[in-house]
Amino acid sequence: MICTVGQKGIEDFSPTNVLPQTSYWGRVKSELGYGAQGFELSVSKDLLYSQSSNLHKTGEDLLVLIRHLDQQHCYAYVPYGPKLEPEFENQGLFLEHVAEVLRPLLPANCLFLRFDLMWQNQWSEESELYDEEGNWTGPPESKTQELRLNYKTENWNLRKSPEDLLPKNTFFLDLQQSEEDLLRNMRYNTRYNVRKAQKQGIEVWEAGPEQLEDWYQLHVDTAIRQDIPFSSREFFETMVARQDEAEEGVQLKLLMAGKAGEHHAAMFLALSKTRGVYLYGASSSDRQQMLASYALQWEAIKTAKRAGCKEYDMFGSAPNLDRNHPLHGVHVYKKGFGGNLYHRMGCWDYPYNKEAYEHFRLLELSN
Repeated sequence: MICTVGQKGIEDFSPTNVLPQTSYWGRVKSELGYGAQGFELSVSKDLLYSQSSNLHKTGEDLLVLIRHLDQQHCYAYVPYGPKLEPEFENQGLFLEHVAEVLRPLLPANCLFLRFDLMWQNQWSEESELYDEEGNWTGPPESKTQELRLNYKTENWNLRKSPEDLLPKNTFFLDLQQSEEDLLRNMRYNTRYNVRKAQKQGIEVWEAGPEQLEDWYQLHVDTAIRQDIPFSSREFFETMVARQDEAEEGVQLKLLMAGKAGEHHAAMFLALSKTRGVYLYGASSSDRQQMLASYALQWEAIKTAKRAGCKEYDMFGSAPNLDRNHPLHGVHVYKKGFGGNLYHRMGCWDYPYNKEAYEHFRLLELSN
């Protein structure tokens, strides 16, 4: 089994569907205070698949972000990476190899490496973890998850993170369907609201940087209304300023919807290779905002399809239809557009300094 890694400039990365593993994401995070390091990962196929005797190597670009905890310590974070996905029983072994070959290339004061895995959650395949209505009830407790993921590893060192950073559950919509089929596969209420918005004259347009202030006001209003944190204006300015100009790179579009000169809803749509991503959304408290949100999402889906995208990532939802989940309303709204629910593995840590890691873990659990 072979796993090697070499340093690589993030601007030399190849385009990918995985937005948080692009040069663009590295640029944005660098502007916001993270250290962005690029690597080229190369592994033999027998490390990915148990039945393979093929030592032929396959590789990928890997973006690693360095986040400082204090003046003396930091940790390394891999957003939605590695992209290579081994079979279930080799996942822990693969992560151990990656963590160990990266170790000498990371800062000496790096306490641990955190993988934010986009791989399909192993436990979402198990029928006993679904209720009578077909809702996934989630993975077992962390200790049980760790027992399975550390199978075949040498150091038994993988830990389930206290929290997940990027969305762990999402809906994927197949954009290789015709627009007629996309509409037909929506839930009745969603399709009704999309058509009603059109009949009532809700318009959707692509806004320029001069309308960032309008977006930001909607963003803050939404956060206050839903009692969730809101991002800084600088964050969104950085997102717009650092996007790629080349066609094969990441394109970011600010879409707005409204009527009679009013802004009722807005969203950021990211186009990354052949995937569209609903990155951020916001709406007013006006009664028109509901219809505007449906019109906006439908236009974003069509925009991604026209751009050559094959799939559309709703980028975050509840894991099931539990009414007590804080994202229940978001889940119902996104489910209505007809996509398939996908459960990711979420964040996993590989400690380099176990004592210091346990201290940080306790602090993270208490927050």
